[in-house]
Amino acid sequence: MKKSIFFILWLVATQAVAQMATSPVERQGFIIGVGMRGGVVSITDSNAEIPFEEAQGGFSLPNLKIGFMLNERTALLATFPGMIYELKGKDRSFESFIPKIQYWMNDKLWVNGGIGLGMDFPAFYEVKKVNDEQWNWGCAVSAGLGYEIVQKQKFTIDLQSDLMLGRTFLPNDLHRDGVVFSVGVGFNWY
Repeated sequence: MKKSIFFILWLVATQAVAQMATSPVERQGFIIGVGMRGGVVSITDSNAEIPFEEAQGGFSLPNLKIGFMLNERTALLATFPGMIYELKGKDRSFESFIPKIQYWMNDKLWVNGGIGLGMDFPAFYEVKKVNDEQWNWGCAVSAGLGYEIVQKQKFTIDLQSDLMLGRTFLPNDLHRDGVVFSVGVGFNWY
């Protein structure tokens, strides 16, 4: 009798865990996400004015992603990864606008990647202080990985990481290369 009761309790507990493991998230339609990240950025110029080996730490707020679900596991997103760095005592922003495909490998784990526009410009709070620095444009690639730790019907919180590589073009046939690696928390609405 004790074995039968134990077996029934084990079945009930297993069924309860199995029901909790299924994703209650309804991924469909429009998506908007905001991320708070920290990480490192490393920048170099083609004339070696900035040594690439000098990485700078910082925060990246807000990392936005906007898009829509193509099917229950795939989304098309517009993302805005990047980070602030310091050059000659002034803050600049090494950012990008990258269309990405995001794919959920299972109910919680996702990967994404894409290629798009790289940007290097004065930080928004430095614009009025800077008179000789310009906006530089180029290209960038980015890949990300995330794991959803909280899932509700139309909302998730995930731990996410992103690696962005970019090149922007400067006057006089020079260029500026940058690598940004960041990790953080994302808040997503479906």
